[in-house]
Amino acid sequence: MKGNRMEDNYRRTPRNYTLLTDAYEYTMSDAYIRKGIENDTAVFDLFFRQVPNGGGYVVMAGLDKVIDFINDLQFGEEELEYYRANGYSEVFINYLKNFRFTGDIYAIPDGTPVFPNEPLITVKAPIIQAQILETALLAIVNGATEHATAARRIIEACPKGVSVMEFGARRADGCEAAIDASLYAVMAGCSGTSNVLAAKMMGSKALGTMAHSFVEAFDSEFDAFMNFAGCYPDNCILLVDTYDTLRSGVVNAIKTFDAMKEKGIPTDHIGIRIDSGDLAYLSKKAREMLDEAGYPNAAICLSNGLNAETIESLTIQGAKFNSLGVGDNISKPAGRMGAVYKAVAIIHDGKQTPKMKLSNDIIKIVNPGFKKLYRCYDRKTGYALADVMCLCEEKISRDELSIVSLQDFIKSSVITDFDLVPLQKTVFSGGELVYEDPSFEEKKIFCEKQMQTLYPEVRRTLNPHEYYVDGTKDYAGFKNSMIREIKRKVKETCR
Repeated sequence: MKGNRMEDNYRRTPRNYTLLTDAYEYTMSDAYIRKGIENDTAVFDLFFRQVPNGGGYVVMAGLDKVIDFINDLQFGEEELEYYRANGYSEVFINYLKNFRFTGDIYAIPDGTPVFPNEPLITVKAPIIQAQILETALLAIVNGATEHATAARRIIEACPKGVSVMEFGARRADGCEAAIDASLYAVMAGCSGTSNVLAAKMMGSKALGTMAHSFVEAFDSEFDAFMNFAGCYPDNCILLVDTYDTLRSGVVNAIKTFDAMKEKGIPTDHIGIRIDSGDLAYLSKKAREMLDEAGYPNAAICLSNGLNAETIESLTIQGAKFNSLGVGDNISKPAGRMGAVYKAVAIIHDGKQTPKMKLSNDIIKIVNPGFKKLYRCYDRKTGYALADVMCLCEEKISRDELSIVSLQDFIKSSVITDFDLVPLQKTVFSGGELVYEDPSFEEKKIFCEKQMQTLYPEVRRTLNPHEYYVDGTKDYAGFKNSMIREIKRKVKETCR
């Protein structure tokens, strides 16, 4: 994919999303114009506060759709008439008539493992432009990262050599979510998808076997299997749990494989899929039956509502499987991202003033200011040690780095013998797209490499180790000072 287009020129935002926003974005924007501050520059960070499902990481996704959305953002007569009919000022409507995004956007590339409270996307733009992006950016990133993260958790839970096929389109919340789930699952490491549209968008072949309805369409299970084998000898994966997995399905699958051999049809690409019942027990018994019949090469695919926890449980129980088919828990995973979009700086008359939202809930206190974000890698092992924030103008030591928790300023540590890599890339500069978005295959390779830089303890399914997202000593002091100053002002006004 070049720029914001997919294979065969598929668009990632197939409709006009200009009005995909909450009303208060425009109510505030109209007020900015009336008060004459529409030329002030605002800096907003998009980030999340907690990893969903008790996981140790999130996989960044959705930048491709963000690019498409920004490139297409303009107000035609239909949109302007909507605002005119709903009481917005003519001054504001004239502003929208000439609207074009002219700001800067910095973002962490798709496929990167990311962590709470660090800016995934930073928008620096005239305040109205920055403001009206909020809803669409959050909708895009929340959904995309949920799908990608759910897929990666499942992949991480699999034994080495087991592939995961995504086939959750039918379980998704609408057609757009179905496409996103398939695309971002493949980006996160799935071997492919059953979703034909998504596969075509990526320029790949869709994957699949058969449904129970195919078996039921014939007079017998054996007839169904033989007809399928005759049509698809190079991908003969038979669904064996329609009637009775062990007494009927596997038996008839073996009879089919025997018939293929008698007819001189190669049995190099054969296997079974089990979609119900006690998958651990059934897969072990099926493996025994296939091996005894002379088909040790026959693959076993398991499906049926699998998630990371059940996959690990199957492995512990000694289940036998070569691949998994996962739908529900990628296209509609439990938990939610809950990403937010918060102002962190305002620039007025050339003077930049950091801003922050304060809260009695520590987790909701925003990291203020226009920042840079780095990842520290251990030079000896290549593992990621921590992500570190600092203000843009700060120079970071490359030799010895003191980092401080931004939730608990007492906690600190010192890093040595490390490499420091900026996480965000410049995507838009002065309103112009300057970032070439990689293909999904390139993102998949990138995601795999990035995941391998995380310690296994961070990647594990249950009780993962918390990855550190800290600040430099100077940045932590800056944030702490801002908190104290805001509290002082609040105290004074309450006297």
